[in-house]
Amino acid sequence: MTRVVVVDDQTLVRQGIRSLLAMAGITVVGEADDGAAALDVIVEVRPDVVLLDLRMPHRDGIWTLRQLRDRAVDVPVLVLTTFDDDALVLDALRAGARGYLLKDVTLEQLTRAVETLAAGGTLIAASVTDRLVRAIRSAPWPVGVDSPPPQELTERELEVLRLVAGGYTNREIAGLLFLAEGTVKNHVSTILLKLGARDRTNAVLRALHEGILR
Repeated sequence: MTRVVVVDDQTLVRQGIRSLLAMAGITVVGEADDGAAALDVIVEVRPDVVLLDLRMPHRDGIWTLRQLRDRAVDVPVLVLTTFDDDALVLDALRAGARGYLLKDVTLEQLTRAVETLAAGGTLIAASVTDRLVRAIRSAPWPVGVDSPPPQELTERELEVLRLVAGGYTNREIAGLLFLAEGTVKNHVSTILLKLGARDRTNAVLRALHEGILR
């Protein structure tokens, strides 16, 4: 059974999400009303997925994502918010979010997103995807020791990267390309290295920015 932590400053929203997910067989194992409290809960219960609001008092969602990244807490985070601001979406993904949905989604869409992230995939709401790609390509890429110039990918690596961008897990990619799951995992590791990316989401963002993915 998939285990979830819900982080939102509104009690009614958290209760509503808990009830809806229970109907889909997903268990909420923890709640928090701001980022600082969320860190404690996430580290304690180690959920399969975190549902995170972005706009919260005190410590917001972007702060929470950066803290999880800096502390190497490897838990998939699905942003669930009312805000579809391009810069905010980009900040969240660069900070480590593996999914981004607006709160007007259906229960089926939310459940599918949670299960996708729990299985190792990524998911971004279709309503923000096109604008997000334009924002990524127009914004300068953050330069630093962790962002060397990207290296050229092989055709196979490009195939794997396209499927990663589509939200597929390593197991699903292995089935689609008729490869061993371990081989796909090795390809993903090489892709991250060549793109100077710390994770799958960051690799997709870098590839979009550089025009490697179109």
